[in-house]
Amino acid sequence: MSIEEIQACLQPIADEMKIAIVEVEFKQGREPALTVYIDTETGVDLNTCEAFHRAIDPALDELDPTFGAPYTLNVSSPGLDRPLKTERDFQKCMGKKVEIKLFAPLKGKKFFEATLTAYDGNCVTVELGGESLKLELSRIAKINRAIEFDFTEEN
Repeated sequence: MSIEEIQACLQPIADEMKIAIVEVEFKQGREPALTVYIDTETGVDLNTCEAFHRAIDPALDELDPTFGAPYTLNVSSPGLDRPLKTERDFQKCMGKKVEIKLFAPLKGKKFFEATLTAYDGNCVTVELGGESLKLELSRIAKINRAIEFDFTEEN
């Protein structure tokens, strides 16, 4: 059973619950696990994961993605620092700081933070030090939202 078939089975349930399926991952081995990473416009909490888990469990039982073999079903948030992969991921980060790791150095650097300003499916454009850079996705090893912490103390 392919990941695409599993996602196609779950998509109508996700759509009804206004949930975006970010990724479906199946890990085989001693303890097989099917993990469905989800997101919503307002983020994901434990209640959202639990509700989606309950909603998709019967559909997966009927689909039987492991042909009768036992597996663990996990529903999770992909995390704040997950790699940007989909059009939706890039749109949500537009105008925000991103971390970029390149396969080969650019101006002597393989890793930098910049502001995401455009995405066209093949390239990203970022603002770095007042300069606009257009990078092909094929040059980028990883791009994710930069996590910024506010350590100011309130009295």
